[in-house]
Amino acid sequence: MSELPLPPATRTLGASGIEVSPLAWGMWRLTEDGRTAAEAAKLVHAALDAGITFLDTADIYGFDGTGGFGDAEVLLGEVLAAEPSLRGRMVLATKGGILPPLPYDQSADYLKSAIDASLRRLQVDSVDLWQIHRPDILAHPQEVARVLDDALASGKIRSLGVSNFTMAQTAALNHFLGTKLATTQPEISPLRIDCFENGELDQAMMLGLTPMAWSPLGGGRLTAPETARDKAVAAALDAVAEAQGVSRTVAAYSWLMAHPAGIIPIIGSQNAARIAEGAQALTVRWTRTEWYAVLVAARGVPLP
Repeated sequence: MSELPLPPATRTLGASGIEVSPLAWGMWRLTEDGRTAAEAAKLVHAALDAGITFLDTADIYGFDGTGGFGDAEVLLGEVLAAEPSLRGRMVLATKGGILPPLPYDQSADYLKSAIDASLRRLQVDSVDLWQIHRPDILAHPQEVARVLDDALASGKIRSLGVSNFTMAQTAALNHFLGTKLATTQPEISPLRIDCFENGELDQAMMLGLTPMAWSPLGGGRLTAPETARDKAVAAALDAVAEAQGVSRTVAAYSWLMAHPAGIIPIIGSQNAARIAEGAQALTVRWTRTEWYAVLVAARGVPLP
């Protein structure tokens, strides 16, 4: 039976040379429930202590539709200010380019101000990865590239990425950049398999981009499946999870990590135990038969 290799202990972000853990922890919901800096620090420690050193946030995280823009960065910044040594233990990523109440803004002036504002909120001199959160179709990619190259040259950011870009948008921006993109961050999960067949991951491999998967559990639908399709995918994951003594959640992360593009799932939980549990995904080995069983369940029809 053909076995797929286990995930590596670290991955490199594109051609940047920056080594990261093969899983990331995301802070989209960090500010929920009035979480204090001390409580947030416990989550940061849970991730780092489990070997999950890649931390992903964004300036929009914390925004509730009327206020809270930048709050997740502010909270993480308080954690880092209280324990400066934590900064050296992590690879820090953030995103920008969404400007409420406008949809998206990647004009030169706004991008410059967004990068500087994130650094102020995080209380750091630089971030390891800065990603455009969603594409602004009114911004010329050459103008965007000029701003990003300048930010790299100034040392404010160490590497670049995009999130939720189409393949054409990714290629256009990459064309104009002096320092090429290192990452792409689409939605990928056993329930969102478009990128396996529409060319997104093929492009990532061709351009040397490291894919970061947001919502790797299908927005929670894998933990509480309701539809027939969701239940079929959950059952296919459970077959491996039960055989290898891990949870369905861990099996889902490891299923993504088995792909040759080197997908990094972003753990979205704000529970210390569930964050730490994610590291078990490095121990799960898939066979091709098992991997394709999940894909077929997600497709709902047999492979050609």
